[in-house]
Amino acid sequence: MMNNQYESLKKSFESFKNKIPYKPDLCIVLGSGLGIFLDDKKIDMEIKYNDIVDMPVSTVDGHNGSFVFLKSFGKKIVCMNGRVHFYEGYDMYDVVRPIRLIHMMGVNNIILTNAAGGVNKKFSAGDLMLIRDHISQFVKSPLIGKNIDELGDRFPDMSNVYSKDMINIAKSVAKLNKIKLREGVYLQFTGPNYETPTEVKFARKIGADAVGMSTVVEAMVAKHMNMNILGISLITNMAAGIKKTKLSHDEVKKTAKESSEKFVSLINGIIKNI
Repeated sequence: MMNNQYESLKKSFESFKNKIPYKPDLCIVLGSGLGIFLDDKKIDMEIKYNDIVDMPVSTVDGHNGSFVFLKSFGKKIVCMNGRVHFYEGYDMYDVVRPIRLIHMMGVNNIILTNAAGGVNKKFSAGDLMLIRDHISQFVKSPLIGKNIDELGDRFPDMSNVYSKDMINIAKSVAKLNKIKLREGVYLQFTGPNYETPTEVKFARKIGADAVGMSTVVEAMVAKHMNMNILGISLITNMAAGIKKTKLSHDEVKKTAKESSEKFVSLINGIIKNI
């Protein structure tokens, strides 16, 4: 008997698959304020999430909610322009539904981006950080429940979630373009509240360099499906207790806008060399 979750996924995919213009080579998930990547791109097709059966729709400012298809540097790309979050009240299965649909399009390479709070005191707002590894214990695993055997193993190995080859490409691009690129561990909290200063201290003690409210669960299902994953955080603010400034979503969007040039330059370079 087919898994009910897989039946639901197939229903979603069937509802829009005829609109997909081509099989993409790469997916880029654009985090809060990072839709700026699309500003100078020629769009081939845009499919709104609310036009897809059973698809969750983002309620957060800065997350438009669509699959955007385009070509760049000879690559066919689908962008997730905005994501949904667990804190919006969706079941975790629905939070990761877009990633699974991306895989059903035939995509095997994915770049996950996010806006994050800096926990490592050596970081500064505006820094870009390659995600070397993550900490998932503070969010519900999206793999809980009956395994979808059609997508992956019951007990997927998480020893190397993030592709070393893709990380090396990103490092080479950053060096060539003189982009300061940090590297570290990302921890996902549930949100929507920002962390307390004590929670930030705790995150630092267990090895986190940055914290946020997304990405880890997406990486887990992408790895479950044996996708090649690259994670990039834009440090849009220093986490609670490090600076005296009040944390706000407006600050996140402001820093993302101010850091747009180097972010776009890095992503373009990765696309070109992947």
